[in-house]
Amino acid sequence: MTVFRLRVNGEPAEVDTEPDAPLLTVLRNHLGLKAAKFGCGMSLCGACTVWVEGRPTYSCDVPVETLGDHEIRTLESLGTATEPHPLQQAFLDEQAGQCGYCLPGIIMRAAAFLRDHPAPSRAEVARALEPNLCRCGSHQRIIDAVLRAGQEARR
Repeated sequence: MTVFRLRVNGEPAEVDTEPDAPLLTVLRNHLGLKAAKFGCGMSLCGACTVWVEGRPTYSCDVPVETLGDHEIRTLESLGTATEPHPLQQAFLDEQAGQCGYCLPGIIMRAAAFLRDHPAPSRAEVARALEPNLCRCGSHQRIIDAVLRAGQEARR
């Protein structure tokens, strides 16, 4: 076991774990951050998406030893139940989720996308979210929510 010092959601965090422990395991089991989910464990579904240095990253296969001083952000850093992030509010308004298992990863990817592309087309949103799977088939409502959040942000 090794002690790793991380920066998660703007706060310092210290964990004692194996160097090859996946970031997802550290977030969920050591830090109690449960938004990112284990989906496939092979970087194929996106349920585990978080930000590392502001970039959407699959956390299921990133060893904690590679993170050093990188800033890590999870869905828990975007908004709260009483003050949701505009994207979270748009997902609620559009009823964009069914089971919700995939939504934390999708919202993290979509928030990074909207930050960099504030006025996307429907096709651009669909392409940007392609790495994340929704097995419930809510893709159209998810895209509607991302477009809505982009429109709201521009107002």
